[in-house]
Amino acid sequence: MKPHLLLLITLLSITGFLSAQVMFVVDSLPDYTPPDDILYIAGDFQGWDPGDPAYALQKNAEDKWFIQLDSMASGTTLQFKFTRGDWGRVEKGEFGEEIPNREFTYGNGETVHVIIYNWADGGGGNSTAAENVIVMDEEFFMPQLERNRRIWLYLPPDYNANEDNYPVIYMHDGQNLFDTYTAFAGEWEVDETLNDLFDLGYKVPIVVGIDNGGTERINEYTPWVNPGYGGGQGALYIDFIVETLKPYIDENYRTAPGRESTAIWGSSLGGLISHYGAMKFQNVFSKAGIYSPSYWFSDSVWTFTNDMGHQQAMRLYQMTGSLEGGSMVANTWAMQDTLAELGFGSEEITTKIVEGGQHNEQLWREDFAEAYLWLFQSYADDIHENIALDNIIFSPNPIQNTLVLPAGIVNQSGKIKIYDMLGNLVMSKDLVHAQSFDVSALETGMYIIKIQTKAGLFRGKIQKD
Repeated sequence: MKPHLLLLITLLSITGFLSAQVMFVVDSLPDYTPPDDILYIAGDFQGWDPGDPAYALQKNAEDKWFIQLDSMASGTTLQFKFTRGDWGRVEKGEFGEEIPNREFTYGNGETVHVIIYNWADGGGGNSTAAENVIVMDEEFFMPQLERNRRIWLYLPPDYNANEDNYPVIYMHDGQNLFDTYTAFAGEWEVDETLNDLFDLGYKVPIVVGIDNGGTERINEYTPWVNPGYGGGQGALYIDFIVETLKPYIDENYRTAPGRESTAIWGSSLGGLISHYGAMKFQNVFSKAGIYSPSYWFSDSVWTFTNDMGHQQAMRLYQMTGSLEGGSMVANTWAMQDTLAELGFGSEEITTKIVEGGQHNEQLWREDFAEAYLWLFQSYADDIHENIALDNIIFSPNPIQNTLVLPAGIVNQSGKIKIYDMLGNLVMSKDLVHAQSFDVSALETGMYIIKIQTKAGLFRGKIQKD
């Protein structure tokens, strides 16, 4: 080999410009995989689009699904998962559990053999959305962005039983809020959580879920451009919510349209755009759920926040997991300090770091009830009439170690359930003609009691000292 050619190859190797290919071959699929479905690979190299025809797998001579990806520089690492066309049919683990993103680092001429154990829909695509969740529109037009988008609605369980007007939460990543079938990596269970809170007597709002745009997600959830990731259409996206979607919702549903009854909520880049929307339109939003906010995306967030300042009374709930990595935790605390310096009082900001929390739907799902009850405290605590009519009073209250049943319930058969203030069931017992219960195992705090007998459902509160 000529010396200058050898030198060129050496230099290319050192600088990482030598390219490599990879072929993925699926050796095994779940037996219940529909035979006519097509497999796709989705990853950070193509915008996490779960059904991109350019990344559809093909069948080889052995009737196995395979795909060969374009050449990339040696050392390039990919993150990816396999789907059957959407995130409701993404692969799952051996026991149906969520699995982390697959990873592959380019080498030379490699073939990777894959086993897919399960699908999110079990092969059938069954929805897990509650009955009071509807798809308002599959193709709602976004004139500011000249795109269409699916819009979900959660309506409170008593929406059709009265003429009340309800507060509204506008939430991003609608695919992930209500339905495992459409979710990317598990749903938030917003519908189940709010329904449970309603059953405990809390008042709950309308929730408007806006699907993300797949490959447009970064663009729409970022008001500024990042040199490495792009973005920059966030202002238009928020204008869509404020100028188009909110007026439509207010006109067609029984909402309380004022700012004091309107919130915006999201996670990751959705947390960033929620912060942006709440700060920019303080005349529209008075509340924001800001989960795992991607403040790292652009330093412009700090200048913007200072420029917007403290215009009106707000309630801002920031939450980040301690294991989210990078500057997430530090940035969350830095934003807390920035807001405080701008005049936001301690009653207007909650900043919470969840020890051991990771950047995923489980973290956001498990905190949702607590965040909602803080953001909408005055509204949620105003017990709705369906429960208030059946309230019972316990005496003595506060209690020590024994819960004494009211006279009207003593000697009845049924079930008693005790919940903490976040809606978690902490104790359940049969009545069996009992007069009192040992509750010494309960920690100090406030609890909600639900008692079901043949006479009906009764509800009350106790304070455990």
